[in-house]
Amino acid sequence: MEVSARKSALKKLTIAGIAALVSFALTACASTGNTKTESKGVDSSAIITVNSVEPTGELLPGNVSDTASWKIATQLFDGLVTFTNKGELVLDEAESITPNEDASVYTIKLKKGLQFSNGEAITAQTYARAWSYAANAANAQVGASIFATIKGYDELQAEGADPNAQLSGLSVVDDRTLQVTLNAPDSSFSYKVGDVAFLPIPSVAYKDIHAFGKNPTVSNGSYVLDSWNINKNIKLRVNKKYSGVREPKNAGIDFVVYDSLDSAYADLQGGNLDVLDSIPTSALGEYKNDRSIQAFSDRSSAFKSITIPQNLAHFSGEEGALRRAAISYAIDRSSVTKKILSGAATPATDFLAPVIAGYSKDLTGSEVLKYNAKKAKELWAKADEISPWEGTFTIGYNADGPYKEWIDAVANSISNALGIEARGDSYATSKDFATAVNKRETHGAFRSGLQSDYPHPEGYLFQAYDSASADGKGLNNGDYKSAEFDQFMDTAAAQTNLDDAIATYQKSEGLLLKDLPVIPLWYDNVSAGAAQKMKTVKFNYMGLPSYYELEKVE
Repeated sequence: MEVSARKSALKKLTIAGIAALVSFALTACASTGNTKTESKGVDSSAIITVNSVEPTGELLPGNVSDTASWKIATQLFDGLVTFTNKGELVLDEAESITPNEDASVYTIKLKKGLQFSNGEAITAQTYARAWSYAANAANAQVGASIFATIKGYDELQAEGADPNAQLSGLSVVDDRTLQVTLNAPDSSFSYKVGDVAFLPIPSVAYKDIHAFGKNPTVSNGSYVLDSWNINKNIKLRVNKKYSGVREPKNAGIDFVVYDSLDSAYADLQGGNLDVLDSIPTSALGEYKNDRSIQAFSDRSSAFKSITIPQNLAHFSGEEGALRRAAISYAIDRSSVTKKILSGAATPATDFLAPVIAGYSKDLTGSEVLKYNAKKAKELWAKADEISPWEGTFTIGYNADGPYKEWIDAVANSISNALGIEARGDSYATSKDFATAVNKRETHGAFRSGLQSDYPHPEGYLFQAYDSASADGKGLNNGDYKSAEFDQFMDTAAAQTNLDDAIATYQKSEGLLLKDLPVIPLWYDNVSAGAAQKMKTVKFNYMGLPSYYELEKVE
């Protein structure tokens, strides 16, 4: 889809580039496709039950830092754009998004009649206020860095900034027109506004923002919040005032909280759960032949890694560079993905994902991602000459997710190659783990990964490694900072031709392969299941269920 009347250079990016940015479709292994042929009709009054873990904290768009929160916040709120299940950009609340010649100023025109579920009108000011709140350091929102390219962002990062201060680059022309002036050209901006942090919130939220985040009963998305029962479930029901592009085909979604995927899988098999978005490791080798369920498998946009914080002892400077490379060489990715994950993942060759434009199997320096125990030991020994190693190399993870088996396998591979003690460091819940990561209270390295909210290489690279995304202002949880890498991001953002931008992004990945702020592991495939009574099960470009499209037979 073309976004408004773009200049010719940008048309090349948005028209030719959109189709290339993400391209995949899920197929069902245990049925003829993702829509079953049934004699019974669709039950439009059905409530669909899906699995989840307890969200880390708030459901406030600017403060979403985990997948559980993302799943729900993106059902409650609609934004300017959304994406098809194949990753194609679609205008949602925006009627048009038009850049100037060099993509440094964007004019956004909203559709008529937009409103929240309580009847409040959604205007250009609604967006300007929400974005400014999320960007302002005084409000400590984890999604702040996504706004870094908007003029006035740096001023809002100053100590003592007024929490109500607005981004100077946002100009409300009228109720339906918002002009956005950037610090520098950003050809990805039309995609970037699809990030969860760019979603609008109602005026009632600002009366007690944290209370609203815990109970966002006013929304503008496909659904409204019915109830949130901590550690039990989160119930969403259809938003009767909804007029967006994601019209629900069911009456609601119940997110059921599980402390283990094995329990969720047992409920799926027993008909007590409708959709499971991730098969437990214990069942990966057999679920495709399980006749009690519909099985789904395909590529996804999920990049998995291990983050080694920049301030972790023995992992900074020359010594750190040697040890990071040694750890990477010490991991037998092929063995782990085959034996532990039953082929449900593909060893990483870059920092993106196979379905994202710019993905590469032959980046300069990518040999560091191949198992080489001899090389690993040599590099570790050189690091010991600088400062002898002591202690245990730990990898943090949450016990309520499908991580223990592969964390143990990776740790064992590191131990065997380097002759050191390496082990997993378990946190009880996803919430406990995410809190430790966000507060920089992990004890060592920790599992990490990325599925960008918007299908563009910028969403994987800038968001996870740019200096602006460090220090709790984004997804750079290892606090990696490199002026050289930041310059690559600035250069790519100014390139309105997608091929040129990709070439720059790949140069930045070459630097990441040297610095290794994270250790790339693999790309997860979508491995999911649905009850036999489900008629329509579709998955979005992130490999998660397209909740509004889920249908169950009568």
